[in-house]
Amino acid sequence: MDTITPNLIDTISDLLKSGVREVFSTMLNMTTRPVTLMDFRAGGEMLVAGSVGFVGDVNGVVYIYVTASFARTLASRMLGLPEAGLEGEDLVNDVIGELTNMIVGSVKSRLCDSGSLCVLTIPSVVRGQNLSGWPVCSSEHHLLCLITATEPILIELLIKPPK
Repeated sequence: MDTITPNLIDTISDLLKSGVREVFSTMLNMTTRPVTLMDFRAGGEMLVAGSVGFVGDVNGVVYIYVTASFARTLASRMLGLPEAGLEGEDLVNDVIGELTNMIVGSVKSRLCDSGSLCVLTIPSVVRGQNLSGWPVCSSEHHLLCLITATEPILIELLIKPPK
């Protein structure tokens, strides 16, 4: 069975961290920094997860998890609306989907620039407790965590080995 080289996993992980930093800085005026893994998915709190896949020379999917309360804060900042003005979950879900799309889009762009052509899937968003991506047996799984001033962002990367 082919495996992903640690170099590719490290490269994509670094691109994800850079993508989060750039998107959060530009779109939300927030700084992020990598931290030791804090896997908060099993804590029982309501979560919002955006996912976007990439298909081509490199195949995989990225899930970005935040708490539901932080998702509302992100939507408020991105849309320039008070949190109280965000009725329901639709706007919040749209913002999380778009942030995920921008972050994974920046990874895709840099992969394509280096000669690894790929395209993105349509973003999707789910809400729930104890969420987790479901790795297929042939994919490799990697977690990384970033934090804003107070809120963690968990990124789950699933990559399928090349044939």
